[in-house]
Amino acid sequence: MSAELNVQRLLDFFEKNARFPLGPEDVARHLGVGRRDRKRLRALLDDLVERGALVQLKGGRFALPRKVNLVTGTLSMHRDGYGFVSSGAGEGKDIFIPARFAREAMHGDQVVVRVERGLRGDKPEGRIVRVVGRAHQTVVGRFEQSRKFAYVVPSDPRLGQDVYIPRNARGKARSGQIVVARLDAFPSKNRNPEGTVIEVLGEAGDPEVEVLTIIHQHGLPHRFPAEVLVAASEIPELVLPEELTGREDLRELLTVTIDGETAKDFDDAVAVRDEGQGRIRLWVSIADVGHYVREGDLIDREAYLRGTSVYFPGRCIPMLPERLSNGICSLNPNVERLALTAEMLFDRDGVRLESRFYPAVIRSRARLTYTQVRAMIETGDEAEIARHADIHPHLLVMKTLAERLRARRHARGSIDFDLPEAEIILDLQGNIEDIVRGERYFAHRLIEEFMLAANEAVASFLGEREVPLLYRVHEPPSPEKIQQFQELLKHFNLSLPVHQGQVRPRDLQKLLEEVAGRPEERMINQVMLRAMKQACYSPENVGHFGLAADNYCHFTSPIRRYPDLVVHRVLRRALGKKGVSDKEKQRLAAILPEMGELTSARERRAMEAERDIVALKKCQFMERHLGETFAGIVSGVQAYGFFVELQEFFVEGLVRVSSLGDDFYHFEEERHRLIGEYSRRVFQIGDEVRVRVEHVDLERRQIDFVLTDLRPPSSAN
Repeated sequence: MSAELNVQRLLDFFEKNARFPLGPEDVARHLGVGRRDRKRLRALLDDLVERGALVQLKGGRFALPRKVNLVTGTLSMHRDGYGFVSSGAGEGKDIFIPARFAREAMHGDQVVVRVERGLRGDKPEGRIVRVVGRAHQTVVGRFEQSRKFAYVVPSDPRLGQDVYIPRNARGKARSGQIVVARLDAFPSKNRNPEGTVIEVLGEAGDPEVEVLTIIHQHGLPHRFPAEVLVAASEIPELVLPEELTGREDLRELLTVTIDGETAKDFDDAVAVRDEGQGRIRLWVSIADVGHYVREGDLIDREAYLRGTSVYFPGRCIPMLPERLSNGICSLNPNVERLALTAEMLFDRDGVRLESRFYPAVIRSRARLTYTQVRAMIETGDEAEIARHADIHPHLLVMKTLAERLRARRHARGSIDFDLPEAEIILDLQGNIEDIVRGERYFAHRLIEEFMLAANEAVASFLGEREVPLLYRVHEPPSPEKIQQFQELLKHFNLSLPVHQGQVRPRDLQKLLEEVAGRPEERMINQVMLRAMKQACYSPENVGHFGLAADNYCHFTSPIRRYPDLVVHRVLRRALGKKGVSDKEKQRLAAILPEMGELTSARERRAMEAERDIVALKKCQFMERHLGETFAGIVSGVQAYGFFVELQEFFVEGLVRVSSLGDDFYHFEEERHRLIGEYSRRVFQIGDEVRVRVEHVDLERRQIDFVLTDLRPPSSAN
């Protein structure tokens, strides 16, 4: 077979030259493939079918899915049995899958769909014709047993179908317990999936079991294999003298870490020096994880599998064994640590004049918290300043530099969604004491600005040298989403300019400033955020729209993000005497696309698990407040009801339309509001209401409220 023939050439051939479905012999003839290589060609075709890039039709012929009215994509199921498959052809093009056509697939599966008709307005409808990739090998749920049969009810309601458990596959599970079942047979048109109980997590309702349920539900690796722990135990706990060779000595530089109160792994340390004439030099030293975790070793393979650390209230599922993440790789105070340092010089306008990168050895002078830094540079706490008298002047220089960097980023159009997050306060026993809106101080923004500056500097350095790397990219929102957003803005006499079909981040930031303090501010912020695409990792540098940055990567958190570790390795090679060879560039170009896809998927998985655990904790907390009344603000509106965020606790619940018995309420989608048919009463984002906690569903992670000021319906005339 020609060396030039590969997967990409096959796809290009089907895209440009295949005017009808072709069999393997037809493809071989068109591409000049000899008989010796026909078997290899067939393997490539079968691989493309497995991936959903091609479909195999009757008679063994192949074609691109879209050319035969088929679509491949990921199935997203709804708990009511129907689902959607994204066609990948742009926003608003999801294929609706009726429940009767989804029986053989499960939520998250990669499927091939035949588009048949559109009975839902302008939304196409289809049926699943083939499952090309299974998302689940196990299911976690509640075990139920009767005299004749047993089954597992999945904890994730989107999985829908109960898993049948044969008599000899039940292990020691008892009715009502939460178990993990291995899937031995997937669902078919007439049969539920079948499985074997492989682990009993414990009793339903146990808080620890609930956490384990979410961990298993999302497939999070939460135990390190024994051989990985052994490999970690062999790494020295202290920096050895011979490891200092070839490193710049920054141990005398006044360097500090600034993190949250509960942080245990410290990726980054910072230092500054005022060099006069408005110039400030910044050192961002990042844990040199790559020195200890070598590409392809046991620890590295496990880290790649995990992709990221996952943070739950009161616990962490780390990417690296704790001996590394909290030990030798963590930039703990008053001990020598190896780092990869970005040294940058900025002028009085926050413009980067110089940047230099090198391996270093540092000794952090102090482990500071955001609260301590706030006390010193914002509130002027004299006692705190006195305790850190040697550090305080450096913090003031840091504050000046951070303000300049922030102002410059703002001027270029970077969008700042300063969205609050829930902070769950636990007591010493791990029980929930309170749920509050997380505070963000300037100390948070200070570190954020320094990390952004280092990330941009590294991306620019490697980009200028045309070295392949994983960029952190954020594509512009789709024209369809922006058009919908513009329709909403018209109702508030607001406008958003569009240039050649695209919106600029600068104009979105100006809009946020324009609505600041207005009643519709919350709504505009939320709808704008939903219009945005999700950032991801990719070797293709398309820029970062939200940051208005042409070059951006993640460099600053290699303890907890695998892409940062990849960037460290690439940077170290680029800093070598010979730079990055052409052969190495080719190798990176070959492996980075898949690496970007996998680490982006792992990031999404972690985010979903973190959201689920926070939702569970909120439900457990609000169970104690059933029947109580609270003041709240409408935070979102849908056709089925509106969400209310409580003012006392940072918790959100749903007021269902079905509970509004004083009128017929209709959803005005373009204005994001519900309006009464007769009373003309309106519910929209930002409205103040009083609600009573009516019901909490732990299994579905839902909190239901009812209005307390609902007017009784008047009698019909």
